Amino acid sequence: MEQQINLFISIAKALPEVTEAPHFEKHAFKVKNKIFATLNQKDHRATVKLNPKDQDLFCLHDKNAVFPVPNKWGKSGWTHIQFEHVKNEVIEDILMAAYVEVAPPNLSKNLIDGLK
Repeated sequence: MEQQINLFISIAKALPEVTEAPHFEKHAFKVKNKIFATLNQKDHRATVKLNPKDQDLFCLHDKNAVFPVPNKWGKSGWTHIQFEHVKNEVIEDILMAAYVEVAPPNLSKNLIDGLK
């Protein structure tokens, strides 16, 4: 699990114009002052903001690994990642999707163009 947490942190920090800040008992990763992911190291879990289509797609992967936050936040796209059940490549894909969902178009377009 420590490997997945370290991977999550390194990918999130490497995205364009990302800042990290405390968020209650968690760490928040922001782009242009908007949170796209939080990390709860104590519970070995992260939470990301996805659009409904991406949320549905990632939740198909493994219901123990990726699942909506169980309240109104989940209905608005906030999705948990449980590190002990998730594969490294899913962490990268889900972080990219969350970043693109929240980042301004000029930053997300640059990221998407760079992946092509």
